Amino acid sequence: MTVTEEFRAARDRLLALRGDYEAARSEFQWPRLEEFNFALDWFDQLAADPAKADNPALVIVEQDGSATRRSYADLARRSSQVANWLRSQGVRRGDRMIIMLGNQVELWELMLAGIKLGIVLIPTTTLMGSADLQDRVERGGAAWAAVGSANIAKFADVAGDYTLIEIADAAAEPAGPQDTALQYADAAAASEDFAPDAPTLADETLLLYFTSGTTSKAKLVEHTHTSYPVGHLSTMFWIGMEPGDVHLNVASPGWAKHAWSNVFTPWIAEACVFIYNYERFDAKALMEQMDRESVTSFCAPPTVWRMLIQADLTQLKNPPTKVVSAGEPLNAEVIDQVHRAWGQTIRDGFGQTESTVQIANTPGQPIKIGAMGRPLPGYDVVLVNPATGEESDDGELCLRLDPRPVGLMKAYFGDPEKTAEAFRDGYYHTGDMASRDERGIITYVGRGDDVFKSSDYRLSPFELESVLIEHPAVAEAAVVPSPDPLKLSVPKAFVVLAAGHQPGPELAEDILRYCREHLAPFKRIRRLEFAELPKTISGKIRRVELRHSEEMRHGGGPVPEGLGIEYSEADFPGLKGQS
Repeated sequence: MTVTEEFRAARDRLLALRGDYEAARSEFQWPRLEEFNFALDWFDQLAADPAKADNPALVIVEQDGSATRRSYADLARRSSQVANWLRSQGVRRGDRMIIMLGNQVELWELMLAGIKLGIVLIPTTTLMGSADLQDRVERGGAAWAAVGSANIAKFADVAGDYTLIEIADAAAEPAGPQDTALQYADAAAASEDFAPDAPTLADETLLLYFTSGTTSKAKLVEHTHTSYPVGHLSTMFWIGMEPGDVHLNVASPGWAKHAWSNVFTPWIAEACVFIYNYERFDAKALMEQMDRESVTSFCAPPTVWRMLIQADLTQLKNPPTKVVSAGEPLNAEVIDQVHRAWGQTIRDGFGQTESTVQIANTPGQPIKIGAMGRPLPGYDVVLVNPATGEESDDGELCLRLDPRPVGLMKAYFGDPEKTAEAFRDGYYHTGDMASRDERGIITYVGRGDDVFKSSDYRLSPFELESVLIEHPAVAEAAVVPSPDPLKLSVPKAFVVLAAGHQPGPELAEDILRYCREHLAPFKRIRRLEFAELPKTISGKIRRVELRHSEEMRHGGGPVPEGLGIEYSEADFPGLKGQS
């Protein structure tokens, strides 16, 4: 059996078991491949099949309505051409290349070409500045950087022994050090027939992803030619994606979730990747495009779902039948509103940059609103009590490593200490806390460093935020501990208001009262501030910054200027009484 046949057999078995969670859990076995090249052994094989060659693989629609459409055969030919051109310029197997592009067709061409060549890809968001790029060049050991014209000038101050490749951007004039940059357009003259220089070993490094760094400096995650390309079989099963689906995933290039659902998972399923580019989020325009392109499968982070429900969701005439969310847990209010409008339940999934989907609500599985679901086929998930090291129903999410799941990272690149810390005692430690009920359904509690104590109670920010967002004036919220001389800390909410609401003491009192009515006394919000939430470039809330501001405000020292207006229960006589 060839590696293509072995991979197809595992994929087809999961497709056949879609909707049958128990059977998939008991029957699925990761294909343990010694060699595998996703572009050559899978994508090009689809493109060589006359029945599939002309199927749409990628559709990119711009805000003005113009569109770029590529079939499987188109991308197979073009990526071979790009691979041959890169090789002619001196790119070799194992070289590391930054790819800093927006959602443009060259991104997908380069991803496939890089996989064919066996180079190490370092996807990077276009929002990065020179300082972050310097860090990526140094820690990633980049020898090449493929960059759009609009951003190439950022590398003028980035030191290092690397070669720039400039990709023309139709929306921007060429800029920056063009005289020293190779021109991607020259690849058009290369041959479309590509031959690899050697087989691609399964454990060769393929991807280096910088995490979004919500609590500390970004880690550098190392993935192989199987950990993502094969590991995303679990993601396909979670979404329920099938051949012929049109999948829209709202994620920015440069982050792992983009590779999850805009590269590997749809093409594993023989589906089409659909992209809608816009300068400013417009729910109505997005839904119009979803209708026009017959989107059947939709994934968005909680931030986008929270913006969507501010619009009239019934404007979407033909809602997708598969709707999922990942990145941070979804609140029950969002799930309920989407279900009322579209008749579909958003199914949460949990994974990390370090892995594919580990836990999720899969098709046909009973949904517990607000829970992440159950372990995916191929993942042996346990909860470990941090104090005792014993498995329990409450604790840190961990993965058993015997057998090691294919969809798990190889290591933290260049950091053996962090790697050893994550892979210890026979487990991979996620750093996330969760609880499991009698049915085996797992509910997210929070990052280990986000959960905090108030008096003698351990509180989950996510649980409190889930109640806050149910208030009609609250679009988004983040809860952190605020130092308190009596209780050690008390919950404080930073609130972003929905459209049409103005901050002020009356609204603050109303939100605090709502929390008082819907939370147990030891859990309720004691302080509140209207504010914009600090976020990573990938959109995750940086609670570490909010905690720091609270330590400055209530830590006993002089209170710095510039902090926002804080409202406390004590400010409102009507809220006094119950403590």
